[in-house]
Amino acid sequence: MIDHIGLTVTNLENSKAFFSQALEPLGIGLLMEVDGWVGYGAEGKPEFWFGQQDLGQRPMHISFGASSRAQVDAFYQAALAAGGQDNGAPGIREHYHPSYYSAFVIGPDGHNIEAVCHEAE
Repeated sequence: MIDHIGLTVTNLENSKAFFSQALEPLGIGLLMEVDGWVGYGAEGKPEFWFGQQDLGQRPMHISFGASSRAQVDAFYQAALAAGGQDNGAPGIREHYHPSYYSAFVIGPDGHNIEAVCHEAE
């Protein structure tokens, strides 16, 4: 349904460092830089973009898909190591559905970043 998404950050280099480390376990990396914007994605298609503005943007919730629970766990550890703040350790969130396994961290600009695997164990 959504081809790509873009948001603003207050410090481009800090955000690049955070997202490069946090998203690497999910197979997502920096693919492109254009006119002050950076694009992250997998398999050559940048789908997650951000650029710098003085005011940044109100915090958003952004969820990245994971192919396994181990990827969710690795994302969580990498995001914390990159300076993210815990906002929900890896685990089942049955109120969404019985196999919803996710983890949440708060990124550099207050965005709630999630990795989720929908597969049963």
